[in-house]
Amino acid sequence: MSMFDISERAEKYRAQLLEFMDSHVYPAEAVYDEQMRAAGDPHFQPPILEELKAEAQRRGLWNLFHPYPEWGPGLTNLEYAPLAEIMGRSHLAPEACNCNAPDTGNMEVFTLFGTHEHKDKYLKPLLAGTIRSAFAMTEPAVASSDATNVELSMVRDGDEYVLNGRKWFASNALHPNCTVLIVMGKTDPDAAPHRQQSMMVVPIDAPGVTVMRGLPVFGYQDREGHAEIDFQNVRVPLKDVLKGEGEGFAISQARLGPGRIHHCMRAIGMAERALELMCRRASTRITFGKPIAANANIQDWIAEARIDIEMIRLLTLKAAYLMDTVGNKEARTEIAAIKVAAPNIALKIVDRAIQVHGGAGVTDDFPLAMAWAHLRTLRLADGPDEVHKRTLARQELRKYRDVKADN
Repeated sequence: MSMFDISERAEKYRAQLLEFMDSHVYPAEAVYDEQMRAAGDPHFQPPILEELKAEAQRRGLWNLFHPYPEWGPGLTNLEYAPLAEIMGRSHLAPEACNCNAPDTGNMEVFTLFGTHEHKDKYLKPLLAGTIRSAFAMTEPAVASSDATNVELSMVRDGDEYVLNGRKWFASNALHPNCTVLIVMGKTDPDAAPHRQQSMMVVPIDAPGVTVMRGLPVFGYQDREGHAEIDFQNVRVPLKDVLKGEGEGFAISQARLGPGRIHHCMRAIGMAERALELMCRRASTRITFGKPIAANANIQDWIAEARIDIEMIRLLTLKAAYLMDTVGNKEARTEIAAIKVAAPNIALKIVDRAIQVHGGAGVTDDFPLAMAWAHLRTLRLADGPDEVHKRTLARQELRKYRDVKADN
């Protein structure tokens, strides 16, 4: 038995999820498009999505990501990996199963660091899928790939902190059900670099919080939105500081590890769907008297896609296994590696699938153009490729720190 063998309970969820995708999720994609067009609002919550959520709950396909049994099935990262991959095949499935970013990460933060009040007011409704949340860390005025750069000020004033500054790419903040933000800012500019930041819980309708706009991504206004948010003299009670002053950086590291690997799991699912669409299209479209699939270069693309998918899947499973057995910190090399590899490889496969589809590939008639935009963005989200490569290089170089120069 290999360490990556799927457990009996994970196999049960996998079979149920595959059936749910075939019977409900894929057929819902066209209905979703129709309802969004009819609404004329890019941030509309279409009824079909609420129907999918109700069906997923009825089937027990709910909160599959949550590692704590009191809140979900209590699956390990290794058990969750094939399920997240399946959900990654459709942009509807993660929210339908209450496994969508950034809510998953925020739910884990509330679980680990939230007060009883936070859990009652925000965690429970998030777990029930009745509200949504956003994570506000990235800022337009600084290079936010270095989290110690964040400038939003959090100044103590009696029993409150006063927040001033601006955030952007706060994903989910334009979702009509979004009610709460987790905000990272600077409480002590004179502390050690990794102790200057804190995280606070801020209602999205708090006085002084203004959602300025939704940022388009490659021309798409994603339904959940990527918001630019202004904070002007926003007052936050001391009780809404998570874990304590100066703990923001530590919380961000605890939050982003699982989030990164979840993104990679879903990217593999999208790559699999792109390969499937590429094979179907190449087998049925005729050019110059033969199917596109008969061309050697297309066969190379298909073969390379299968090889690449298997490689990133194995690296993802290894990272998940290490997270389960030795912890996120010890798995940081594998997490960094897969965060670079999975979006890049999935992006290449989607790009080739678009090419095989011709003009149709860049339209909304197929999910490929949207997938390309999402995956290209993922090379920046949760840390750009270059930051993860820097982590990897430093880990490798550390092994040779005491090597003397050759004479």
